[in-house]
Amino acid sequence: MLNKSIVLRTAMAPALWGTTYLVTTALLPPDAPLLAGALRALPAGIILLLVTRTLPHGSWWWKSLVLGALNIGIFFPLLFLAAYRLPGGVAATLGAVQPLIVQTLAVRLVGERLRPRAIIAGLAGILGVSLLVVQASAQLDPLGIAAALGGTGAMALGIVLSKRWTTSVPPLTSTAWQLIWGGLLIIPVLLVVERLPTELTGQNLVGFAYLSIMGGALAYTIWFAGIRCLPAVTISFLGLLSPLVATTLGWVLLAQQLTPGQIIGAAIVLTALTVALSQRNQLPPSVDTATQLR
Repeated sequence: MLNKSIVLRTAMAPALWGTTYLVTTALLPPDAPLLAGALRALPAGIILLLVTRTLPHGSWWWKSLVLGALNIGIFFPLLFLAAYRLPGGVAATLGAVQPLIVQTLAVRLVGERLRPRAIIAGLAGILGVSLLVVQASAQLDPLGIAAALGGTGAMALGIVLSKRWTTSVPPLTSTAWQLIWGGLLIIPVLLVVERLPTELTGQNLVGFAYLSIMGGALAYTIWFAGIRCLPAVTISFLGLLSPLVATTLGWVLLAQQLTPGQIIGAAIVLTALTVALSQRNQLPPSVDTATQLR
């Protein structure tokens, strides 16, 4: 059985990421998504590094770089590109494909079983998120679709490799390395494609600080610690909480109206999560977990 306390703790990470839309809308300067991504990752990583005071060693120099690229450095720019080119929540819907990608990769890389109930729950999650966030006026842009699927695939691979490359390094230290690598990889893209704001208000600084501390340092520390303890497929399903929280906050705090379709979508997402989290031992019973995840 899954440890409920670990599941609930790990679920806090996508819930915090679900507040990004509200914070961006209310506090951040317009048209600066890559700046937001870089400032969410790099300062958070530096803060954690100052706390842990530990540098990568051995193979973890390149492993932390790969994981930082997949989970942050590649994922963020593709996510924001998709969000700009796919209005109406299509990007979030394509992101909901992640549990299915993770299931496929986890079978090959960490020996988790491919279960029919989890596949059905994954398909239901896609339907639920689409009802939750897609508007009737949504446009399908080929580049946007490619970016959304590329970002989703990158993070899915990052989740599975994080399971495969277990380490004795504390989660706080591993999180610091990945955030720093990811932030450094975003900066060149930021300087090429996005104009830096000439002036930041106190409100902007509060928004960036929130994203860095809560959405960066805290959320990713919780997330990567959860990856160590939970099956990769379970982790990927928890990501469905992000659009659910974003929609709920829009309704509660921004007075956005919920349509009947969105209410049905939210119910489907919660049902898919319940089914996914009810899965028992997802590793073959004959396989020693500690050995399998090395």
